[in-house]
Amino acid sequence: MVKSVPCPRCGKPAPFAPANRWRPFCSERCKMVDLGDWAAERYRVPVQEQPEKAPEEGGEER
Repeated sequence: MVKSVPCPRCGKPAPFAPANRWRPFCSERCKMVDLGDWAAERYRVPVQEQPEKAPEEGGEER
């Protein structure tokens, strides 16, 4: 029995087997739409900005 997983793009069941050349996607279209989102930088990892530290007084001697 072939395992079926939800397509990351549309949620439709997709066979997770070597016969599905677009796995884990259900179709070439879903794969290409997802690739386009990566290329357009629509996927981002949230980052919490750290406040900048004030430069230390005195610094290095020259």
